[in-house]
Amino acid sequence: MDIVRIIFAILLPPLGVFLQVGLKWPFWINILLTILGYIPGIVHAVWIIARR
Repeated sequence: MDIVRIIFAILLPPLGVFLQVGLKWPFWINILLTILGYIPGIVHAVWIIARR
């Protein structure tokens, strides 16, 4: 299941984080990072998925 989340994290970073943690703070931080820049959103999403 993690490989699917990582694929979603690369295509749409907030979706990958949402599948991992739901509507908690990491999701909202990822939305902000994705708005500020797509690459920081991807890095944060993969980090959240790999950490848990």
